[in-house]
Amino acid sequence: MIEVVRRSPHVPTSATLAGVVTKATKALRLAILCSAWAAPVVVGEEAPCTDIEYRHGISYLLPLKYEADFTHFDWANPEAPKGGAMRLPQMGTFDNFNVILEKGRNAAGYDMGGGLVYDKLLEPSIDEPMSYYGRLAEGVARAPDLAWIAFKLRDDARWHDGQPITVDDVLFSFEMFQEHGSVALRTVLAEVEDVFAFGERGELGQREVCFVRKREVESNPILPFAIGNYSIMPKHYWESRDMSKTTIEPPLASGPYELVYEETGRVLEYERRHDYWGRDIPVNKGRYNFDHVKFDYFKDEGVMLEAHKGHVFDVREEGVSKNWATQYEFPAVKQGLFKRDLRPLARVEGLWWPIFWNLDRPFLNDIRVREALWLLYDFDWTNRVLFYDFYLKGVSFFQNSPMAHSGLPSEAELELLEPWRDQVPPRVFTQPFTHPTSTGVGTQRSNVERAIALLKHAGLEFIDGKMRNVETGEPFTLSFIGVSYYSIRQNLSLVGNLERIGIDTAGRAPEVSQWLYRSRTGKFDGNTVRLGPGHTPGLQLRNWFGSAAAGHDYGQNWARIRSPVVDSLIETIIGAKSADELYAATRALDRVLLWNFYFIPLGSQPGFRLVHWDKFGEVRNDRLNRVPFVDAWWFDTERAKRVEEGLAALGD
Repeated sequence: MIEVVRRSPHVPTSATLAGVVTKATKALRLAILCSAWAAPVVVGEEAPCTDIEYRHGISYLLPLKYEADFTHFDWANPEAPKGGAMRLPQMGTFDNFNVILEKGRNAAGYDMGGGLVYDKLLEPSIDEPMSYYGRLAEGVARAPDLAWIAFKLRDDARWHDGQPITVDDVLFSFEMFQEHGSVALRTVLAEVEDVFAFGERGELGQREVCFVRKREVESNPILPFAIGNYSIMPKHYWESRDMSKTTIEPPLASGPYELVYEETGRVLEYERRHDYWGRDIPVNKGRYNFDHVKFDYFKDEGVMLEAHKGHVFDVREEGVSKNWATQYEFPAVKQGLFKRDLRPLARVEGLWWPIFWNLDRPFLNDIRVREALWLLYDFDWTNRVLFYDFYLKGVSFFQNSPMAHSGLPSEAELELLEPWRDQVPPRVFTQPFTHPTSTGVGTQRSNVERAIALLKHAGLEFIDGKMRNVETGEPFTLSFIGVSYYSIRQNLSLVGNLERIGIDTAGRAPEVSQWLYRSRTGKFDGNTVRLGPGHTPGLQLRNWFGSAAAGHDYGQNWARIRSPVVDSLIETIIGAKSADELYAATRALDRVLLWNFYFIPLGSQPGFRLVHWDKFGEVRNDRLNRVPFVDAWWFDTERAKRVEEGLAALGD
């Protein structure tokens, strides 16, 4: 492990001045994230983290909503009563409490940046697109060119064992993220050259920490938010344990809740810490109101639905449109005890479980084959028959936001696309993306005919009752996997058309951990994934679509997309200096991804399908990025009593 040294930013080390830091390889360069060496000092340039003016928050491209003297978020109730319980479901299982690893399935609540058990440097405001305010940090600052980012810690922050949260914990955490963290963590932190403590020494030592960006990399405006959103780990706890391994021992934490009971893979119960250090800081005031939070795990969505009806847990998002349309007419709904509520949100909806292809499969790496498969999927029929006309047509990876493309490319988009004209489909420049024409009833014969013609051009023809490779005679088959039965079921129109033209298919919804393994390792032809990027999508897009993330066991580019065009547009998104620049780049990327048919986009949600027992109070706001039922609702004693009495009466 590389030693982390505290020092002042004003005085460079002698080793730095001598220039003895060598970086023989890129791997070594990444490994020295938290090294003792400072970034090289150039004569005439100011050392990092000097002349700092701390602010209470930072934002991306748009101004902050909340002033420095704000006392609570508008979507939280500072007078909310504390007490009661919130019970929640989870799909699958869990076998790991070490949140930084890609290995294992993390326990609910112990997620990176989640906020239930760990604190982080900054807290996002969910009624703004891209704004963060101090949580562990009482102040945050950044250089105009993002050469560095600084945080000043609050003096009263404590771990659950009473020890103070220090700069050493921050330094240790980021060293561990770089050494043992997931691909997502390491991708972000690859841009950081150095992390060091500085400032005046008090009773708790130095309380300020500086992150220095590599000079050779392009400025990334998302970096401060990414760093600020990671959970901080306790150094004194982990020093005697192996952080490279999964664990079923719940680690020491610092947040508003503490795990008090668990059945591995089945149940997690958290209890509110009445002595939580951050209870009354502005970003937390009025939040984390339940005395108990419980997670129950389910391996089947049907069982989960029935358990919800049976009052086994309290609230969730209904993920199945058929259930949304047909399963909420039971007596408790009619009595007003149970609510079915479509909530419009300000979040980027993106695409709801689109189909994507494994481009490492030879024929699927052919755009003609992918377009043929797109033509064979009938969204209008699927939405009418299987989805009860719930979904909007998905035509953008950034749907429900200004980042989504529409119409033909603007001048700003064309400036980005023209240099790549010979490497992108011509329709990127000439047509808005739409779904194949369909009446929604019966077989769309013209689409099937066009698909067959495309397959023929790609070297596939109908021979002896099967679609075959003309040169080898090998049948063309497709194997689908999905995270649930419904992910396979939504492929019915595609599968039906494939069978009509002699393409055999297989579909399986393995247990969630197995699905993740097969997705990461490319053991599939077709798959589905939820794609809902946030308002700061750059780094996320690198992991989803960037060439560097393709083909790695623990990368997130499961489609194996390797495109210099896509890579270039993603970097432009990351480097955007204004909202207009961001929107031009996301819209251009949108068109390139869609017209390459890497995905069959299917639908997009018109809102959040909230279903819950009517036992809770909330500050209702339909322009949030999410529904904060865990962290901002509260237990309403009168409503809960009405539910209990109503259920008892129904039982009689």
